[in-house]
Amino acid sequence: MVNEQQLKITDVVGRLQYRIALAGGWIDQPFMSKHNPSGPGSMVVVAVIPEFRFMDRAGICGSTRTLALDLWGGDLPDEDPEKLVRRLYEAENKDNPDPSGSQDMIGIIYPGINRLDYDYAYEGGYFPKHIESNNDPQIARWLESSLHILPVNTRPEGYSPLGRQNFTGEWVARLGQSGKDCFNAIVNRDIDALGASMNECMKCWHTLMPDILEHPTLKVDLVSLLEYYQANYVGAMYSGCGGGYLYVASEQKVPGAFQVKVRTVSK
Repeated sequence: MVNEQQLKITDVVGRLQYRIALAGGWIDQPFMSKHNPSGPGSMVVVAVIPEFRFMDRAGICGSTRTLALDLWGGDLPDEDPEKLVRRLYEAENKDNPDPSGSQDMIGIIYPGINRLDYDYAYEGGYFPKHIESNNDPQIARWLESSLHILPVNTRPEGYSPLGRQNFTGEWVARLGQSGKDCFNAIVNRDIDALGASMNECMKCWHTLMPDILEHPTLKVDLVSLLEYYQANYVGAMYSGCGGGYLYVASEQKVPGAFQVKVRTVSK
C-alpha cells in the first residue's frame, strides 16, 4: 500500500516545468540571427511536466530552471510571462560575457508548444519578435507519443561549442526555417515533416558550428550515433551542444527511450 505521506517527485526536483528545445535552436543568439538574410528565424520550445530529474549539462536548461526555483520557489508569480522572462534573463546573464539565449527562460515559463521568432532587427535579437503558442491538448498528446528521448551524455568539462564558426546567410536562414517547419509539423501532426525539420536542424548545426557535434573533449561519437537514428527513424536531433539527450521522431517505440508529458494551459 502506498504511503500517502511519501514524497512526490516535485518535492525533490521542484514544480516548475522543464523545457525541451526542438528544431531551430541557436537562432535565439544574436551572433547567429544577425547573419539571417530572410527576416525572423524560428525555433520551437516545449513545456514538460516534471516527472523525474533530467541530467545537468544536457541541453535542458537545468541551470536556468534552478535559478528560477531560487527566485520564485515552486510556482511562477502570477504576472505577465514576458516580464518574467526578462527578469529571469537579467538575473542569469548579469555580468555574463557569453549570455545564454532567451529561449531557455521562455521554455520554462510559457506552457505548451511555442514557436519563437527571432529577428536581429528587433531588440538586437535578444528576445523574440513574436511567440506563437499552441496549447491544444490533442496536439500535445500527439507530440508526446511521437517524441522518444534517449540519454546520451553530459557536456564534459572544458567543452565549448563556440570554437569553429562558419556563419553564412544561407545556412542561418535554413536554421530559422527548420524551426518554422517543426512547429507547422507538430500543429499538423505530421510525423514525416517533424522528422525532416529535426534532421535539417542538425545539418545546420553541424555546418554552422561543427563543435556542437565534434570536439576533442567529447568521448561519444555523436555523428555516427545521429546517423544511425536518422537512417532508421523519420528524424533525430540532439537536445543541445555536445549531445545531452537524443530526440527521435517515430510512430513506433524506440528501444531504450522514454517519453514526456507536455504541460498545457488546460492542465
